[in-house]
Amino acid sequence: MSKFNLKFVGFLFNLNVGFLQSNKIMRRQKTLRERIEARIADKQEDVFLPREFSDLGGEDQVLRALRNLVRAGNLVRLGYGVYGRAIQSRLTGEAILFSQNGFSGAVRQALTKLGVDWEPIEAEIAYNEGRSTQIPVNPVLRVKGRFSRQLHYGKTELILER
Repeated sequence: MSKFNLKFVGFLFNLNVGFLQSNKIMRRQKTLRERIEARIADKQEDVFLPREFSDLGGEDQVLRALRNLVRAGNLVRLGYGVYGRAIQSRLTGEAILFSQNGFSGAVRQALTKLGVDWEPIEAEIAYNEGRSTQIPVNPVLRVKGRFSRQLHYGKTELILER
């Protein structure tokens, strides 16, 4: 009884051979950032809240991933817990807000997602009905109830009426 040949330890031989000869490629699990990016790409919306990604990881991890996406230029921060889709500017190369209706449309989406009742101000209603030719320059909305967050993008800030 001198040597241990593979025929004496047959189950190890079969196990090793089966493992070495398998053509299965082990895939790397996606990082939290990659999963968040994929979910953002799938959505039609332009505004995102951290709670939309809470099923992917812990609160701190999600906030860290969103912060990294802001640094990378994939998102812009519009306010506390509110992020907007971003694209790279052709002129400056910086990340700019990408929303179909601009900052005003992004703010309206954010307020709706936050559960805040809002309505346009009288000047906007008059313009839309054709009673006025003056276009409101700054985004102004009338909110019902309590809302104290500040939403802004660059130098443009949402003005709230009560």
